[in-house]
Amino acid sequence: MTYSPLTNSGGTSQIWVVAACYNEEEAIEHFIERVVAIPKVDRLVLVDDGSRDRTVSRILDWHGKQVDHAIPEKLVLLELTRNFGKESAMLAGLDYAKGNCDAVVLIDSDLQHPPELIDEMVFEWTNGAEIVTAVRDSRDQESLLKITTASWFYKVFNRLVDSIQLTEGAGDYRLLSAPVVNALTEMREFSRFSKGLVPWTGFRSIEVSYKRVNRIGGISSWSPLKLLGYALDGIFSFSVLPLKIWSFLGITVSLISILYALVIILQTIFNGIDVPGYASLIVAVLFLGGVQLIGIGVLGDYIGRVYVDTKARPHYFIRKIHCQD
Repeated sequence: MTYSPLTNSGGTSQIWVVAACYNEEEAIEHFIERVVAIPKVDRLVLVDDGSRDRTVSRILDWHGKQVDHAIPEKLVLLELTRNFGKESAMLAGLDYAKGNCDAVVLIDSDLQHPPELIDEMVFEWTNGAEIVTAVRDSRDQESLLKITTASWFYKVFNRLVDSIQLTEGAGDYRLLSAPVVNALTEMREFSRFSKGLVPWTGFRSIEVSYKRVNRIGGISSWSPLKLLGYALDGIFSFSVLPLKIWSFLGITVSLISILYALVIILQTIFNGIDVPGYASLIVAVLFLGGVQLIGIGVLGDYIGRVYVDTKARPHYFIRKIHCQD
Protein backbone atom coordinates (compact mmCIF):
# COMPACT_ATOMS: atom_id res chain seq x y z
CA MET A 1 0.00 0.00 0.00
CA THR A 2 1.42 3.38 -0.99
CA TYR A 3 1.07 6.46 1.17
CA SER A 4 0.68 10.03 -0.08
CA PRO A 5 1.43 12.73 2.52
CA LEU A 6 -1.26 15.26 3.25
CA THR A 7 -0.31 18.89 2.84
CA ASN A 8 -1.68 22.20 3.95
CA SER A 9 -1.96 25.32 1.81
CA GLY A 10 1.74 25.99 2.16
CA GLY A 11 2.67 22.62 0.70
CA THR A 12 4.15 21.28 3.94
CA SER A 13 3.27 18.12 5.85
CA GLN A 14 0.48 18.19 8.42
CA ILE A 15 1.73 17.59 12.00
CA TRP A 16 -0.85 17.09 14.73
CA VAL A 17 -0.22 16.84 18.48
CA VAL A 18 -2.48 14.64 20.65
CA ALA A 19 -2.51 14.99 24.44
CA ALA A 20 -4.74 13.35 27.05
CA CYS A 21 -5.83 15.59 29.96
CA TYR A 22 -7.07 14.60 33.39
CA ASN A 23 -7.33 17.21 36.15
CA GLU A 24 -4.68 19.48 34.63
CA GLU A 25 -6.28 22.87 35.35
CA GLU A 26 -3.05 24.28 36.79
CA ALA A 27 -0.86 23.43 33.82
CA ILE A 28 -3.14 23.18 30.80
CA GLU A 29 -2.96 26.83 29.64
CA HIS A 30 0.84 26.85 29.85
CA PHE A 31 0.90 23.58 27.92
CA ILE A 32 -1.34 24.92 25.15
CA GLU A 33 0.69 28.10 24.75
CA ARG A 34 3.97 26.23 24.44
CA VAL A 35 2.60 23.74 21.90
CA VAL A 36 0.77 26.17 19.62
CA ALA A 37 3.85 28.40 19.58
CA ILE A 38 5.73 25.68 17.66
CA PRO A 39 5.46 26.61 13.96
CA LYS A 40 5.55 22.99 12.77
CA VAL A 41 2.45 22.07 14.78
CA ASP A 42 -0.68 22.41 12.65
CA ARG A 43 -3.20 21.23 15.22
CA LEU A 44 -3.34 20.40 18.92
CA VAL A 45 -5.96 17.80 19.86
CA LEU A 46 -6.69 17.77 23.58
CA VAL A 47 -8.67 14.80 24.92
CA ASP A 48 -10.26 15.51 28.29
CA ASP A 49 -10.54 12.17 30.07
CA GLY A 50 -13.42 13.06 32.40
CA SER A 51 -11.59 15.70 34.44
CA ARG A 52 -13.25 16.63 37.75
CA ASP A 53 -11.67 20.05 38.00
CA ARG A 54 -11.80 23.08 35.69
CA THR A 55 -9.63 21.65 32.93
CA VAL A 56 -12.34 21.92 30.25
CA SER A 57 -13.38 25.44 31.23
CA ARG A 58 -9.74 26.57 31.32
CA ILE A 59 -9.22 25.25 27.78
CA LEU A 60 -12.37 26.95 26.48
CA ASP A 61 -11.50 30.21 28.27
CA TRP A 62 -8.05 30.22 26.71
CA HIS A 63 -9.55 29.57 23.27
CA GLY A 64 -12.06 32.40 23.66
CA LYS A 65 -9.44 34.96 24.68
CA GLN A 66 -7.31 34.56 21.54
CA VAL A 67 -7.29 37.55 19.21
CA ASP A 68 -5.13 36.00 16.49
CA HIS A 69 -7.57 33.78 14.57
CA ALA A 70 -4.73 31.53 13.34
CA ILE A 71 -3.95 30.39 16.89
CA PRO A 72 -7.44 29.13 17.95
CA GLU A 73 -7.72 27.19 14.70
CA LYS A 74 -4.89 24.99 15.93
CA LEU A 75 -6.88 23.78 18.93
CA VAL A 76 -9.52 21.01 19.17
CA LEU A 77 -10.95 19.61 22.39
CA LEU A 78 -12.53 16.17 22.62
CA GLU A 79 -14.55 15.95 25.82
CA LEU A 80 -15.10 12.34 26.89
CA THR A 81 -18.20 11.43 28.89
CA ARG A 82 -16.20 10.07 31.84
CA ASN A 83 -12.75 8.93 32.87
CA PHE A 84 -11.94 5.99 30.58
CA GLY A 85 -8.19 5.95 31.30
CA LYS A 86 -5.18 7.42 29.56
CA GLU A 87 -4.88 4.62 27.00
CA SER A 88 -8.48 5.08 25.85
CA ALA A 89 -8.04 8.86 25.74
CA MET A 90 -4.96 8.54 23.55
CA LEU A 91 -6.84 6.15 21.28
CA ALA A 92 -9.66 8.71 20.96
CA GLY A 93 -7.12 11.30 19.84
CA LEU A 94 -5.55 8.92 17.34
CA ASP A 95 -8.96 7.98 15.96
CA TYR A 96 -9.74 11.66 15.44
CA ALA A 97 -6.38 12.37 13.78
CA LYS A 98 -6.39 9.28 11.57
CA GLY A 99 -6.52 10.20 7.89
CA ASN A 100 -6.25 13.94 8.57
CA CYS A 101 -2.50 14.39 9.03
CA ASP A 102 0.90 13.02 8.06
CA ALA A 103 2.21 12.47 11.58
CA VAL A 104 0.93 12.56 15.16
CA VAL A 105 2.94 13.47 18.25
CA LEU A 106 1.69 11.86 21.46
CA ILE A 107 2.61 13.93 24.51
CA ASP A 108 1.59 14.32 28.16
CA SER A 109 -0.15 17.56 29.06
CA ASP A 110 1.56 18.02 32.44
CA LEU A 111 4.65 19.57 30.77
CA GLN A 112 7.00 16.85 31.97
CA HIS A 113 7.47 16.23 28.25
CA PRO A 114 9.09 19.37 26.78
CA PRO A 115 7.03 20.42 23.71
CA GLU A 116 10.10 22.09 22.19
CA LEU A 117 11.48 18.63 21.41
CA ILE A 118 8.81 18.29 18.71
CA ASP A 119 11.00 20.19 16.23
CA GLU A 120 13.77 17.60 16.57
CA MET A 121 11.28 14.74 16.33
CA VAL A 122 9.81 16.17 13.13
CA PHE A 123 13.31 16.59 11.71
CA GLU A 124 14.10 12.91 12.31
CA TRP A 125 10.75 11.93 10.78
CA THR A 126 11.47 13.93 7.61
CA ASN A 127 14.75 12.00 7.36
CA GLY A 128 12.98 8.65 7.14
CA ALA A 129 12.02 7.59 10.65
CA GLU A 130 8.50 6.17 10.90
CA ILE A 131 8.51 6.36 14.70
CA VAL A 132 10.50 8.82 16.82
CA THR A 133 10.62 7.90 20.51
CA ALA A 134 11.64 10.37 23.20
CA VAL A 135 13.77 8.69 25.89
CA ARG A 136 14.55 10.28 29.24
CA ASP A 137 18.26 10.81 29.76
CA SER A 138 17.93 11.53 33.48
CA ARG A 139 15.61 10.33 36.23
CA ASP A 140 17.25 12.16 39.13
CA GLN A 141 14.05 14.00 40.03
CA GLU A 142 12.16 10.79 40.75
CA SER A 143 12.27 8.82 43.97
CA LEU A 144 14.71 5.96 44.39
CA LEU A 145 11.80 3.53 44.84
CA LYS A 146 10.19 4.57 41.54
CA ILE A 147 13.49 4.39 39.68
CA THR A 148 14.22 0.92 41.06
CA THR A 149 10.74 -0.53 40.41
CA ALA A 150 10.67 0.92 36.88
CA SER A 151 14.06 -0.62 36.15
CA TRP A 152 12.85 -3.98 37.43
CA PHE A 153 9.77 -3.78 35.23
CA TYR A 154 11.77 -3.20 32.04
CA LYS A 155 14.13 -6.07 32.90
CA VAL A 156 11.27 -8.47 33.70
CA PHE A 157 9.28 -7.43 30.63
CA ASN A 158 12.21 -7.84 28.24
CA ARG A 159 13.01 -11.25 29.73
CA LEU A 160 9.45 -12.52 29.47
CA VAL A 161 8.59 -11.10 26.04
CA ASP A 162 10.41 -12.33 22.95
CA SER A 163 8.58 -10.39 20.22
CA ILE A 164 9.64 -6.88 21.35
CA GLN A 165 12.12 -5.20 23.65
CA LEU A 166 11.32 -2.01 25.57
CA THR A 167 13.87 0.77 25.98
CA GLU A 168 14.19 1.90 29.58
CA GLY A 169 13.10 5.53 29.87
CA ALA A 170 10.88 5.41 26.78
CA GLY A 171 7.31 6.49 27.50
CA ASP A 172 4.33 7.73 25.52
CA TYR A 173 6.13 10.78 24.10
CA ARG A 174 6.45 9.70 20.47
CA LEU A 175 6.02 10.89 16.93
CA LEU A 176 4.02 8.45 14.83
CA SER A 177 3.81 8.59 11.07
CA ALA A 178 0.38 8.15 9.44
CA PRO A 179 0.89 4.42 8.67
CA VAL A 180 1.76 3.81 12.33
CA VAL A 181 -1.37 5.69 13.44
CA ASN A 182 -3.43 3.51 11.10
CA ALA A 183 -1.86 0.36 12.54
CA LEU A 184 -2.42 1.39 16.17
CA THR A 185 -6.06 2.31 15.63
CA GLU A 186 -6.71 -1.07 14.01
CA MET A 187 -5.69 -2.82 17.25
CA ARG A 188 -8.75 -2.51 19.48
CA GLU A 189 -7.91 -4.74 22.44
CA PHE A 190 -9.32 -3.39 25.68
CA SER A 191 -6.19 -3.79 27.83
CA ARG A 192 -4.00 -1.50 25.78
CA PHE A 193 -0.28 -1.06 26.50
CA SER A 194 0.93 1.55 24.02
CA LYS A 195 4.54 1.28 25.14
CA GLY A 196 4.47 -2.23 23.70
CA LEU A 197 1.99 -1.77 20.86
CA VAL A 198 4.10 0.89 19.14
CA PRO A 199 7.31 -1.19 18.79
CA TRP A 200 5.21 -4.30 18.06
CA THR A 201 4.06 -2.72 14.77
CA GLY A 202 7.61 -3.14 13.47
CA PHE A 203 7.96 0.27 11.81
CA ARG A 204 11.37 1.94 11.64
CA SER A 205 12.10 3.80 14.85
CA ILE A 206 14.81 6.06 16.22
CA GLU A 207 15.29 7.60 19.65
CA VAL A 208 15.91 11.16 20.81
CA SER A 209 16.82 12.01 24.38
CA TYR A 210 15.34 14.64 26.67
CA LYS A 211 15.47 15.68 30.30
CA ARG A 212 12.25 15.18 32.19
CA VAL A 213 11.26 17.95 34.61
CA ASN A 214 8.86 18.15 37.53
CA ARG A 215 5.19 18.96 37.03
CA ILE A 216 4.41 22.66 37.22
CA GLY A 217 1.12 22.01 38.99
CA GLY A 218 -1.29 19.37 40.18
CA ILE A 219 -0.46 15.83 41.24
CA SER A 220 -0.06 12.67 39.22
CA SER A 221 -3.08 10.38 39.00
CA TRP A 222 -0.77 7.36 38.75
CA SER A 223 -0.71 5.75 42.18
CA PRO A 224 1.67 2.84 42.91
CA LEU A 225 -1.27 0.44 42.62
CA LYS A 226 -2.26 1.83 39.20
CA LEU A 227 1.35 1.60 38.03
CA LEU A 228 1.48 -2.03 39.15
CA GLY A 229 -1.74 -2.77 37.27
CA TYR A 230 -0.40 -1.05 34.16
CA ALA A 231 2.82 -3.08 34.39
CA LEU A 232 0.82 -6.31 34.61
CA ASP A 233 -1.25 -5.17 31.61
CA GLY A 234 1.96 -4.88 29.64
CA ILE A 235 3.28 -8.30 30.61
CA PHE A 236 -0.02 -10.17 30.20
CA SER A 237 -0.74 -8.43 26.87
CA PHE A 238 2.47 -9.60 25.23
CA SER A 239 3.43 -12.86 26.89
CA VAL A 240 1.84 -16.16 27.93
CA LEU A 241 5.04 -17.15 29.73
CA PRO A 242 3.46 -16.57 33.19
CA LEU A 243 1.04 -19.41 32.39
CA LYS A 244 3.93 -21.64 31.36
CA ILE A 245 5.87 -20.70 34.49
CA TRP A 246 3.05 -21.87 36.73
CA SER A 247 2.71 -25.06 34.73
CA PHE A 248 6.42 -25.70 35.24
CA LEU A 249 6.10 -24.84 38.93
CA GLY A 250 3.20 -27.29 39.28
CA ILE A 251 5.24 -30.07 37.68
CA THR A 252 8.21 -29.26 39.93
CA VAL A 253 6.11 -29.33 43.11
CA SER A 254 4.53 -32.62 42.01
CA LEU A 255 7.96 -34.21 41.46
CA ILE A 256 9.14 -32.99 44.86
CA SER A 257 6.01 -34.47 46.44
CA ILE A 258 6.64 -37.83 44.75
CA LEU A 259 10.26 -37.85 45.94
CA TYR A 260 9.16 -36.97 49.46
CA ALA A 261 6.60 -39.78 49.37
CA LEU A 262 9.37 -42.24 48.37
CA VAL A 263 11.50 -41.04 51.28
CA ILE A 264 8.62 -41.61 53.71
CA ILE A 265 8.05 -45.11 52.31
CA LEU A 266 11.73 -46.02 52.71
CA GLN A 267 11.80 -44.61 56.25
CA THR A 268 8.72 -46.65 57.12
CA ILE A 269 10.28 -49.84 55.72
CA PHE A 270 13.58 -49.46 57.58
CA ASN A 271 12.61 -47.52 60.71
CA GLY A 272 8.97 -48.34 61.22
CA ILE A 273 6.01 -45.96 61.18
CA ASP A 274 7.03 -42.37 61.66
CA VAL A 275 4.60 -40.02 63.34
CA PRO A 276 4.34 -36.91 61.12
CA GLY A 277 4.87 -33.54 62.72
CA TYR A 278 2.20 -30.85 62.70
CA ALA A 279 4.63 -28.11 61.64
CA SER A 280 5.82 -29.84 58.46
CA LEU A 281 2.25 -30.81 57.59
CA ILE A 282 0.81 -27.30 57.91
CA VAL A 283 3.74 -25.75 56.02
CA ALA A 284 3.21 -28.18 53.12
CA VAL A 285 -0.54 -27.52 53.06
CA LEU A 286 -0.14 -23.75 53.13
CA PHE A 287 2.60 -23.80 50.51
CA LEU A 288 0.66 -25.95 48.07
CA GLY A 289 -2.52 -23.98 48.71
CA GLY A 290 -0.70 -20.72 48.03
CA VAL A 291 0.81 -22.05 44.80
CA GLN A 292 -2.61 -23.18 43.62
CA LEU A 293 -4.27 -19.85 44.43
CA ILE A 294 -1.58 -17.83 42.68
CA GLY A 295 -1.77 -20.09 39.63
CA ILE A 296 -5.56 -19.75 39.54
CA GLY A 297 -5.16 -15.98 39.85
CA VAL A 298 -2.80 -15.79 36.87
CA LEU A 299 -5.10 -18.00 34.81
CA GLY A 300 -8.09 -15.92 35.86
CA ASP A 301 -6.37 -12.70 34.76
CA TYR A 302 -5.88 -14.05 31.25
CA ILE A 303 -9.45 -15.37 31.10
CA GLY A 304 -10.76 -12.03 32.37
CA ARG A 305 -9.01 -10.18 29.57
CA VAL A 306 -10.51 -12.54 27.00
CA TYR A 307 -13.95 -11.99 28.57
CA VAL A 308 -13.63 -8.21 28.39
CA ASP A 309 -12.42 -8.26 24.78
CA THR A 310 -15.23 -10.57 23.63
CA LYS A 311 -17.81 -7.98 24.76
CA ALA A 312 -16.26 -5.57 22.24
CA ARG A 313 -17.48 -2.46 24.04
CA PRO A 314 -16.27 0.93 22.73
CA HIS A 315 -13.15 2.26 24.39
CA TYR A 316 -14.69 5.69 24.94
CA PHE A 317 -17.64 7.96 24.27
CA ILE A 318 -17.29 11.61 23.27
CA ARG A 319 -19.71 14.08 24.85
CA LYS A 320 -18.76 16.98 22.62
CA ILE A 321 -16.07 18.17 20.25
CA HIS A 322 -15.16 21.77 21.06
CA CYS A 323 -13.37 24.36 18.91
CA GLN A 324 -13.72 22.26 15.77
CA ASP A 325 -13.64 24.05 12.41
